[in-house]
Amino acid sequence: MESHTDLSRGAGSDKLKNLCRKKLFLFDIDGTIAVGDTLYSGSRELLDHIRAIGGKAYYITNNSTRSGADYVKKFRDAFGLETTGDQFITSGYLTIRFLKKHYLGKKIFVLGTASFVEELRKNGLLVTEICEKGIDCVVAAYDSELSYKKLIQISHVLLTMDVPFYATNPDLRCPTDFGFIPDCGAICDMITATTDKVPVYLGKPSGEVVSLCLEASGFTPEETLVVGDRLYTDIACGINGGVDTCVVFTGEAKPSDLVNTAYPPTYAFTSVAELYRACKPR
Repeated sequence: MESHTDLSRGAGSDKLKNLCRKKLFLFDIDGTIAVGDTLYSGSRELLDHIRAIGGKAYYITNNSTRSGADYVKKFRDAFGLETTGDQFITSGYLTIRFLKKHYLGKKIFVLGTASFVEELRKNGLLVTEICEKGIDCVVAAYDSELSYKKLIQISHVLLTMDVPFYATNPDLRCPTDFGFIPDCGAICDMITATTDKVPVYLGKPSGEVVSLCLEASGFTPEETLVVGDRLYTDIACGINGGVDTCVVFTGEAKPSDLVNTAYPPTYAFTSVAELYRACKPR
């Protein structure tokens, strides 16, 4: 594998100096800094470096099955990392923001985990999981509890009611320690093949998450870097948010994907450990 200077799309010394000036890091989680309960080599060192330079790390994930509080516990128990709930911006959080703005008091059909459905209800949203009268929109999420019964219900709604169809995220594959499992995008592709209805995705690649992190942190777009393992969600999110991006090849993306991508990253590295070495002062 090439060195980081070769992978950084022809990065020269000026480009790497610019990388060293980054202070706000927006990390994807699965396939980027960790997989399952395993923290990738270099992740802890990079996070320590960010704190040492007075920077800030946020975790922007399209996994809608966990809340910010769930991630705080996971990071502490699995990785030995102390975080706060406001550092996590999930596709579930972005979806809840959208639904509260546009569908508060209206009936929402949801395909998702019991935890996700409960989180919507806790936020004052009127939710149903069956095809019934008065549904105003449909929302699909990554669902590790997916059943054929659920697929029948969402197909029934979409084929018999003219209502908007939303989904938390377009990711096709979710990284695991043995490879991948179907993610929300793959589930939605199955639903689209059945109903001809295509969802509007509310999580990454929307640039909204970048705006939220910039506003909360006070850092500038020039000081910001989005880091992820997918071109069509993570890197596209950074591009849509107007900031520099970095892809790592520990998840879905491969070096060969950069040849004809519509979402070229500013930097590309074999791993977060390589990114850390490039960020260290020389």
